[in-house]
Amino acid sequence: MRSNAIPMPVHATAKSTSPPQALNVLQAHQVAENALAMALHYLRASASNIPGATRKAVQALVALNALQGLEPASTGDQRQTNGRA
Repeated sequence: MRSNAIPMPVHATAKSTSPPQALNVLQAHQVAENALAMALHYLRASASNIPGATRKAVQALVALNALQGLEPASTGDQRQTNGRA
């Protein structure tokens, strides 16, 4: 039996054009978003899983804190990090 697959050389893989720092920022965004989505899922379920939602919310906060340390601060950016509005 013949295969219609086209053989690809091993060295023909896509190379990442993003620096590792940018990939870390994207990963932290993804982790935070997924954790918050799961927390909402746990809360919206018919048998609300409050401990699970709390755990996922904490994971999201950890990811957001890591993200804050990863993103380069712009010169005009005056972010407040003391928890006050």
